[in-house]
Amino acid sequence: MKAKEIYMYILGALIVSGIFILTAFFLFKEMPQSNKDIMLMLVGAMLAKFSDVIGYFFGSSKGSADKNTMLYNSKPPEEKP
Repeated sequence: MKAKEIYMYILGALIVSGIFILTAFFLFKEMPQSNKDIMLMLVGAMLAKFSDVIGYFFGSSKGSADKNTMLYNSKPPEEKP
């Protein structure tokens, strides 16, 4: 596995775990009124990135990346005289 792929998986895991941590925080803690707007903006940004991560790993982008890898690793056809 390439270093770029490792970083991609780590970043995806951080975003997904961040969503679960923020959700747990909102369920079990009282949010201070002075920080409410900032926290809601943070949640919105995290949800947008969560959507991107899910779209990549389970959507058409993953299939496209797999296709590119398969084409890169394939042998070119032999020419007939």
